[in-house]
Amino acid sequence: MTFSLTTWNINSVRLRMPIVQQFIVRNQPDILCLQEIKCQEPEFPHQPLRDLGYEHIIVHGQKGYHGVAIASKLPLAEDHRQNYCGMGDARHISAIFERGSRRIRLHNFYVPAGGDEPDRTVNPKFGHKLDFVEEMKALRADMPGVSSILVGDLNIAPLEHDVWSHKQLLKIVSHTPVETEGMKDLIAKGGWLDLMRQYTPEPEKIYTWWSYRAKDWEAANKGRRLDHVWSSPDLGPFLERIDILKEARGWNQPSDHVPVTAVFKI
Repeated sequence: MTFSLTTWNINSVRLRMPIVQQFIVRNQPDILCLQEIKCQEPEFPHQPLRDLGYEHIIVHGQKGYHGVAIASKLPLAEDHRQNYCGMGDARHISAIFERGSRRIRLHNFYVPAGGDEPDRTVNPKFGHKLDFVEEMKALRADMPGVSSILVGDLNIAPLEHDVWSHKQLLKIVSHTPVETEGMKDLIAKGGWLDLMRQYTPEPEKIYTWWSYRAKDWEAANKGRRLDHVWSSPDLGPFLERIDILKEARGWNQPSDHVPVTAVFKI
């Protein structure tokens, strides 16, 4: 029995609903996790998703900024939203679904980008990002009777081959040592398994994001792996593949992130 889950920072779900629909028709994931939806729950496009078979939708939205949502063909239970750093931002949502005999807790995150200057003394946004990651370290992958999956735009490319140039990006937010070591510590303390790197080990490059600032993003190919799929270790053996739909970066009115889909045999 296969099961698929997609994570995608859509950068305004209402603006980009046509490409969401295009993706769904073509790929049909069982669960779609969206970040940076940039709308409140009443404004979220529930009906177009229901028309495509996603009857179970939970949304943690915010006017004009942030926001995360889960749209699922499978029933969702125990809807939970964590207020990280006490900021009141809509950056996390989670729920439990069942596949076969397994109960799985799914977390969907949008970690703060952190601004441009990697110094919390002059850039509060960077401090917020570091504090957010620190709070995430309390999240455990292993829970009694429940497996875990964590996805989202985590805004950190933690490994050397998660960026186009490790050396040139060491002082650029998303790949600074304080961020990358923080994420590695988060993974270790939480007992998480990095499924993308299980499927595609280093030194092969993995990118999920290409900047809007690039005149020709495809030719330059200066990407970063900012979007992640993690799980509790018990799910690792069931991973069949990870699909990164790079071509979506070139669709009409694209997000700067592309869909990442994990396919399991459970």
